Amino acid sequence: MRFTQTALPGAYFIDPAPHGDDRGFFARILCVDELATHGLEMDIVQVNISYSAEVGTIRGLHYQMSPHAEAKMIRCTRGAIFDVMVDMRPDSPTYRQWVGTTCSADNRRLVYVPKGCAHGFITLTDHAEVMYPVTARYTPSAERGIRYDDPALAIEWPVPVRVVSDKDQAWPLLTPNATAST
Repeated sequence: MRFTQTALPGAYFIDPAPHGDDRGFFARILCVDELATHGLEMDIVQVNISYSAEVGTIRGLHYQMSPHAEAKMIRCTRGAIFDVMVDMRPDSPTYRQWVGTTCSADNRRLVYVPKGCAHGFITLTDHAEVMYPVTARYTPSAERGIRYDDPALAIEWPVPVRVVSDKDQAWPLLTPNATAST
């Protein structure tokens, strides 16, 4: 596994290191020992999957508050997504900054989202499927979210937004008097 530290502390892009022969290849996509060498934890308690039918579908930006904060490991298993993390840790030097990358079934890139970072993505293809193990159970009372179009973040989504759930559209803006695009 090849780890690339992002601009957000503790957040990584992870690329498998395939070992191939005439049959194909073998690669690890999760190894707790390799994660630990980078100071990352992945005590999985739940594995989630999402399917989005249309290109331009937004999912997120979601996170959970302590003591139910969760780390996630994102992998697109069908199609492609543009994956985004936003640092929501008030004591972090990158508080309210975001990073993004393309994850696809073809590039097999993973994203490690540390506790305290919001996560979301937009689908770059129709019929995109994403799988992600998490380190905490979903706890509705601890759930928080950020609007995908919050002007305080100015996330540069690479395709037009076409589908957003009512719940994701209703998250409050970080700057209450700002005007978001709809």
